[in-house]
Amino acid sequence: MPINPELLEILRCPQCRSEVEMDDQQTRLKCVNPDCSLVYPIRDDIPVMLVTEATTEK
Repeated sequence: MPINPELLEILRCPQCRSEVEMDDQQTRLKCVNPDCSLVYPIRDDIPVMLVTEATTEK
């Protein structure tokens, strides 16, 4: 079950407050800010928006 589009509209990166977008496999949310580029996992259809759980992707 994908993330509700309304929820995706309001989610922001907790590190820099930029928007996030879902990857093609719908398993991660990536910060759109190129200076941040943190990637947050989605587990059991729930986005884990914790900086400590994020990985970096440039």
